[in-house]
Amino acid sequence: MKTLSTLALLVLLGFWARPGHAQDFTYEPKNPAFGGGNPFNYAWLQASATAQNTIEDPSKTAAGQPDPLAQFASNVNQQVLSQLTSRLIASQFGTGAIKPGSYTVGGYQVNVTQGANGVEIVVIDVSTGNQTTVTIPKGL
Repeated sequence: MKTLSTLALLVLLGFWARPGHAQDFTYEPKNPAFGGGNPFNYAWLQASATAQNTIEDPSKTAAGQPDPLAQFASNVNQQVLSQLTSRLIASQFGTGAIKPGSYTVGGYQVNVTQGANGVEIVVIDVSTGNQTTVTIPKGL
């Protein structure tokens, strides 16, 4: 009798229950860098990543500022190169037009040539072979 009443209760509950409804699952990326993500999420994601970053930059001191000694050395190097450039230009070219030729300044080879487009200055780092070309157009 107990089995029959349990079975009847289950049948009654089956008729009384409503069918369930479901919705489709869709994936939407959150990060805009991965295509399709909401661009308004970028600032929040960047702030969150920055807050979680626990790796310290070795070039920073404990106070979070760059090393003053490294800054000083960099400033001195920049000023020395600036002074060398000023002196090279003043001694080699004076106040007139730039004269073509080849010049050695420290570890740099400076080649000045007169081209069809104007004066071309090629600065070559002798130790690495890297070079930079500056063209001064005619009429300047």
